[in-house]
Amino acid sequence: MKRKTIDIITLGCSKNLVDSEHLMRQLEEVGYHVTHDTEKPEGEIAVINTCGFIGDAKEESINMILEFAQAREEGELEKLYVMGCLSERYLKELAIEIPQVDKFYGKFNWAELLQDLGKAYHEELHIERTLTTPNHYAYLKISEGCDRKCSYCAIPIITGKHVSRPIEEILDEVRYLVAKGVKEFQVIAQELTYYGVDLYKKQMLPELIERISEIPGVEWIRLHYAYPAHFPTDLFRVMRERPNVCKYMDIALQHISDSMLEKMRRHVTKEETYHLLEQFRKEVPGIHLRTTLMVGHPGETEADFEDLKEFVRKVRFDRMGAFAYSEEEGTYAAAHYEDEISQEVKQARLDELMSIQQGISAELSAAKVGQRMKVIIDRLEGDYYVGRTEFDSPEVDPEVLIEQNGQTLLIGNFYQVEIINSDDFDLFGRVI
Repeated sequence: MKRKTIDIITLGCSKNLVDSEHLMRQLEEVGYHVTHDTEKPEGEIAVINTCGFIGDAKEESINMILEFAQAREEGELEKLYVMGCLSERYLKELAIEIPQVDKFYGKFNWAELLQDLGKAYHEELHIERTLTTPNHYAYLKISEGCDRKCSYCAIPIITGKHVSRPIEEILDEVRYLVAKGVKEFQVIAQELTYYGVDLYKKQMLPELIERISEIPGVEWIRLHYAYPAHFPTDLFRVMRERPNVCKYMDIALQHISDSMLEKMRRHVTKEETYHLLEQFRKEVPGIHLRTTLMVGHPGETEADFEDLKEFVRKVRFDRMGAFAYSEEEGTYAAAHYEDEISQEVKQARLDELMSIQQGISAELSAAKVGQRMKVIIDRLEGDYYVGRTEFDSPEVDPEVLIEQNGQTLLIGNFYQVEIINSDDFDLFGRVI
């Protein structure tokens, strides 16, 4: 093992990744060499940043902890620490069940880890991060927590109430990241549209995005995880007027049947949902909509599912993900509903919904053949440069593959690309 080396392993969402990046910067400041997501332990210390959102994520986190706990027992590690959502939620239980872990931290007290290593937390570095993404893009977390009380969701239990970051602090972080070479910002929160209500007594997302867009060097801003009820419609104007605000919105809708929306406690109706999507497409021409849908929530009938399929066929989302309901202890659904739909039925519905979307995605991709698009290059992979358009977020959306063919493209640079072919999800292009 390498002395003064710490391995950080990040599980779960990009919000966790931001926490890991802040911790890495602090550890480097106090003299450690830090690696991220190594296959096996390299250093004397490992820190696992866990996810506790749904059953599969919790299982992955537990398995990772056990794997590193075994390495700790076999002398490959001197110290093992665990932080993040899973340990925030099950801290006492985990400490008893896995004693090989030196200490468990929650989601918000990871700065204590530095104290436990005999080091000081450097407050003046609170906006600084060591990026684990390619240098040209970064995730920008604008708030923590969530005030929504959706029936199925454990996030408010884990993260607590919504807490917005001050606008000036966010703008300082953007300037800092631009100076490091970041051109593209994925703006993230558990719930973007509530931003500012706690601090400024009104929704401030449109103003925040407008102010970020004015910072020199910010070339793309992309928005993730909006909520459909009480959507701040001034954002339409910002997206329409500001060329560096991507025409892209990630808005989790979960369902369309009124009875399911009520059971899920979503505070929005079928009619309001359709109206909002119409507004998006009317007010922001060319916008690409990403959503997430859920099947198998308690009470979902065949009629509800048929409604959902019809919704997907009718709206033709540019990007869509779906998942099956998983009962989470402590949630409203766990306390008030019986998880009566079998796993087989949930999986069948999930497969059917994604099959519908696959056909839609193939058609929408094929319609782009012949178009010229601005593409940022993320990496060289085999014989292809791999990039994205403004309509594609890293890791979750389609990519543009450009055959290397003797040409040299610079990672992180933008190019005009003609789309020459497509498959179900990805595009193929040539630089023009």
